[in-house]
Amino acid sequence: MRRPAINVSWEDAQAYVGWLSRKTGKTYRLLSEAEWEYAARAGSTTKYHFGDSESLLCRYANGADLTVKRSNPSWTWTVASCDDGYFYTAPAGSFQPNAFGLYDVHGNVWEWVQDCLNESYAGAPSTGRAWEAGDCSWRVLRSGSWGVEPRYQRSADRFWSPSTNRSIGNFGFRLSRTLD
Repeated sequence: MRRPAINVSWEDAQAYVGWLSRKTGKTYRLLSEAEWEYAARAGSTTKYHFGDSESLLCRYANGADLTVKRSNPSWTWTVASCDDGYFYTAPAGSFQPNAFGLYDVHGNVWEWVQDCLNESYAGAPSTGRAWEAGDCSWRVLRSGSWGVEPRYQRSADRFWSPSTNRSIGNFGFRLSRTLD
């Protein structure tokens, strides 16, 4: 299966990063919040890497849409006015990539990043490094997920949660490999 990893806490992601680094002899890590947004935007300045139109979300993302509404008629949240065909997570790479060739940067699962919670960017590192100060018992997630409104799938949107939370079906991660 090509489904994304789900039900993963930030601490679980860190354990996997350590295991994979030891197993391969390469250095892996979670992206910083700044790196994640840079990669997701792929040079764009719009809401989504493909523009501002929520009606195009189903070409690029798995999020709350007409499929979710049809599968759960009591759904009261706003949904995208398109149909991606998935009620839950979609196999990785099911949608069109961004200009950098990255898939699933909008929707599917919230992705843990390295950064501690800070409610604003005032004082954030200007180097793109992870912000390791603030409330580190809470960590930042990016991307949105299969079950969130289009506004929460924007490139700039952010969410946070306790580092131990596994949120059933919504939390996963994306890794970066540091070139040695």
